[in-house]
Amino acid sequence: MRVAIVYDCLYPQTVGGAQRWYRDLAARLAARHQVSYVTRRQWAAGETPEAPPGVRVVAVSAGRDLYTASGRRTILSPLRFGWGVFWHLLRHRRRYDVVHTCGFPYFSLLAARLACAAGGPPVVTDWLEIWSRAYWIAYLSPAAGRIGAAVQQLCIHLTGRAFVLSRLHGERLRQEGYRGDPTLLSGIYAGPTASLDAAAVRHPLVVYVGRHLSHKRVLAIPPTIALARRRIPGLRAMIFGDGPDRGRLLAEIERLGMQDTITCPGFAPWDEVDAALRRAMCLLLPSEREGYGLVVVEAAARGTPSIVVRGPDNAAPELIEEGENGFVAASAEPETLAAALVAVHAGAPELVRRTRAWFAHNVQRLSIDASVTQVEAVYAEITNGASARVHASA
Repeated sequence: MRVAIVYDCLYPQTVGGAQRWYRDLAARLAARHQVSYVTRRQWAAGETPEAPPGVRVVAVSAGRDLYTASGRRTILSPLRFGWGVFWHLLRHRRRYDVVHTCGFPYFSLLAARLACAAGGPPVVTDWLEIWSRAYWIAYLSPAAGRIGAAVQQLCIHLTGRAFVLSRLHGERLRQEGYRGDPTLLSGIYAGPTASLDAAAVRHPLVVYVGRHLSHKRVLAIPPTIALARRRIPGLRAMIFGDGPDRGRLLAEIERLGMQDTITCPGFAPWDEVDAALRRAMCLLLPSEREGYGLVVVEAAARGTPSIVVRGPDNAAPELIEEGENGFVAASAEPETLAAALVAVHAGAPELVRRTRAWFAHNVQRLSIDASVTQVEAVYAEITNGASARVHASA
């Protein structure tokens, strides 16, 4: 089967959970299918992008900044990408049997559906997140937020077969007018299925892994560590990643006088992140919005429990069994997060043992291989249906 995966970011040129999902999906599909990764150019002219073996990378637009200085997605970059996707799929409508795209940032989905209507290949869509109208308004403004919500709803109405990664967003997809039954993928964890060796002695270390964007609430971490240190002697933190909030984060660390307590390595090699997770007391993920929360599973693979935050737009709590592989905090207020850190510290080392047991019990369900099997079944169903319609009209 000839598959086109359409997403405007390519890992590791751009780092994030969705990027890793599409990289790992492409890698596994390429073992059995012809896979093209249709994206925008995020590398210097003349360079060859890093991609999984057997995956053909097709750049259909020039690289542009994804985020504004305030941390919001830009409009121009996805518009240019959507236009590039449309013309590529229109010119090469016989090159692919199926197109697999992401619902967000919308314009590439619109482009793929337009190309499909013009005789191109059928389209399947991942809806990793669906934003509520209230979130749209808070994210943008009352006027712009309503426009964003309307565009999202249009894209939902144009969606054929859909995949989701959480119960939260599967239900929200239906509430927003999706007329089908989305396929809930089992998981996207692509690491070893055997529990990884963890440090014999855990350090009083808290780890964050992710981008420094406003909805990730990384700025809540320094005051949280400052409060928790009153109860946990020697507590330290490592904050991996980068983004628009990094400058404010470093300023907050300096304001609190915690330069020797909190380190910010940026986008570090995975070996460094892996080593930190193996010896950490816990992962702290204070985001208000997660479509899945892959790093929670990756932490559990190392016996490391997680703290996430309950919220109407956050699917990460679906990955937590309270007291088994971590805790769900009621809010991202530093006092609340600090209390959760104290609970994790008090529960060690038994909590580490239970986290390892949770991972062992759930790993097959959370593995990407289970999801790839689901995806391939949908590919086969829609391509067989498309082939039958062609023969019937002949």
